[in-house]
Amino acid sequence: MYHLHVNNKKISSILWVGYPGEAGGAAIADVIFGSYNPSGRLPITWHLSSYIDQVPMTNMNMRPDASGYPGRTYRFYKGKTLFPFGYGLSYSNFDYHLVDAPKIVTINLTKGQICNQCKSVILPEETCKNLAFGIKLKIKNLGEMSSSHTVLLFSTPPRVHNSPQNQLLGFEKVFLYGGAESLVKFEVDVCKHLSVVDELGIRKVTLGEHFLQVGSLNLLLAVEILK
Repeated sequence: MYHLHVNNKKISSILWVGYPGEAGGAAIADVIFGSYNPSGRLPITWHLSSYIDQVPMTNMNMRPDASGYPGRTYRFYKGKTLFPFGYGLSYSNFDYHLVDAPKIVTINLTKGQICNQCKSVILPEETCKNLAFGIKLKIKNLGEMSSSHTVLLFSTPPRVHNSPQNQLLGFEKVFLYGGAESLVKFEVDVCKHLSVVDELGIRKVTLGEHFLQVGSLNLLLAVEILK
């Protein structure tokens, strides 16, 4: 039913409150009248009503297939949506500024491990322990109203093993007074966050270009074998 209201010029926003309880009315009023600055993010994708006709309830496969099945969740579904996973409105606008992030991650293979022109690699636990890096950025509240803000870090891996088109690596929440800024840090585990499951169910780190997105920032990260 929501799709009927999206293009209605008289409706500027939709407030999703779930099951708010007996104090829900007061909380909703605080948001509507500007006493509270909302900062929630959608934990699901809001689809067009036509999506229901494309996904039989007997098929819970995540990935799309040649039969026309479109796939499920933001990780695999490529069609149009009303509102994407992670979407949310606020009375403030926020500026993102990158402070520090690597451009290349190199992997040192163990003795006897061969990877000639391979697109992904299985890594032992000992190697994984040393494969982590940080991303630092500054978030600034451009508005006058204080607000919490949820910062989402996404990754688009190389197109191997029918990998997802997008996946959430992590999130942080900060509170910012009007005009204030804060440093946000993400710790990325290469073996955990930059890997996919292949056709045999084996988790592998994908080599090549990974595209990281956080807010308005787009970062290119190359994962390579040390030669």
